[in-house]
Amino acid sequence: MGTVVESATEQAKTLVAALCRQFYGLGWVSGTGGGVTLKVEDPQLPMADRLIVMAPSGVQKEKMNAEDMYVLDKNGAVLSTPLPLPPPHKPPKCTDCAPLFMKAYTMRNAGAVIHSHGMESCLVTMIDPGAKEFRITHMEMIKGIKGHGYYDELVVPIIENSAYEYELTDSLAAAIAAYPRTTAVLVRNHGIYVWGDSWISAKTQAECYHYLFDAALKLRQFGLDHTNPLHGPVKKLSLAAPKKNYPRVILLDIEGTTTPISFVTDVLFPYARDNVGKHLSATYDSKETQDDLELLRQQASKDTKEGNVQAQLIPPSDAPKDEVIAAAERNVLAMIAADRKVTALKQLQGHIWRTGYKNGELKGQVFQDVPEALSLWHSAESKAYIYSSGSREAQRLIFGNTNFGDLRRYISGYFDTVTGNKREARSYTEIFLSVGADEPSQITFATDVLAEAVAAKEAGLDTVILERPGNAPLPSGHGFRTASTLLEI
Repeated sequence: MGTVVESATEQAKTLVAALCRQFYGLGWVSGTGGGVTLKVEDPQLPMADRLIVMAPSGVQKEKMNAEDMYVLDKNGAVLSTPLPLPPPHKPPKCTDCAPLFMKAYTMRNAGAVIHSHGMESCLVTMIDPGAKEFRITHMEMIKGIKGHGYYDELVVPIIENSAYEYELTDSLAAAIAAYPRTTAVLVRNHGIYVWGDSWISAKTQAECYHYLFDAALKLRQFGLDHTNPLHGPVKKLSLAAPKKNYPRVILLDIEGTTTPISFVTDVLFPYARDNVGKHLSATYDSKETQDDLELLRQQASKDTKEGNVQAQLIPPSDAPKDEVIAAAERNVLAMIAADRKVTALKQLQGHIWRTGYKNGELKGQVFQDVPEALSLWHSAESKAYIYSSGSREAQRLIFGNTNFGDLRRYISGYFDTVTGNKREARSYTEIFLSVGADEPSQITFATDVLAEAVAAKEAGLDTVILERPGNAPLPSGHGFRTASTLLEI
């Protein structure tokens, strides 16, 4: 058996050397930068327990041979060190990337990891110096990235560079943990780490990532937007042209205004409904879930006193866990079916959706005009706020994970049912007192619900009703200004 493993290790060394030479030709590992590592093919052992072959640091990658490689155990301890070469070669040194490679091995059970300094992977992090993610969608090569298809939005986290490679270890690990679907992490002004189940998977994905980065850079050169499914022109507010006289404050509803009603009814609500019991059971002992359950108890008690036949009392916290969860789930499902706009339900839904976004099972949807409108208002120094019956956390999740990327940088704040009922004028008065406006009329409220428009108008706000596809028709003679997109505000 030892001979078989030894032979497999030698084959792995030869393969790493060959990959280094190939990647040198692609410009990924020039100047001794970058690196390649993979696990030895040993069918007798699970992936996590296999030996690791790793290219050295500070060596000309195009000159590498099998005997230049390091061999490590599953924990990253060096088992075999290459012999030193005569001057002018430096003494052998295991790659400075080793602790970062080990994070991909231990956190993702990777079979191989590639670290590239390819120019595309460096430049793409400079498109937006403040961005924490690279995003691209509707490109054929996205299909080459594990777990993605043509219509998906590919999201790659970006971490900040440091003076020494090993100093990136913690931030790379944090990015891996925060983005469970990703198979790569970009390092600003530096390069990229890519991993896969095997060297073939890692190499294939690395090639696709570099292609997509190059495509994004070329699209930008032509003034086209790689984050937009249509890849149309990047639209910017012309500094030479006079700014439109936008409202000082814009207050936005979500459902039917920024987001299709179908997304809420056909995606979010069913996801919450189908995951209530699972979420409560998995997080039962956390303070957050205990707080959620207490709010549900209070709401159920209030509902039963008011004669709501669908409500059932929820046992106290010292009752058996299964009984508490079963009663809470029955109440939540009844409230979802009745489309209740109560804080207890909305807060729990937000926490359930958070898990869905984190796992990549949910992606926020907004209408195509929303990112452009938010950007224009932001450039004109208008303030945009959100007011929705969904919790503030749920609002942040939608706008932080949209089909057009993270839009939260354009939003100044969020209001939910804690502020008050959306069909009561005093709620809008409370919002006026909380934002930067001298008069209620300086706030434009956009909604699709006539009753909300009436309440906002009563509080003195300027109001516009959005007529989006799928919205309920408005009665004739309603008396409110209407718009089909936010760009008309």
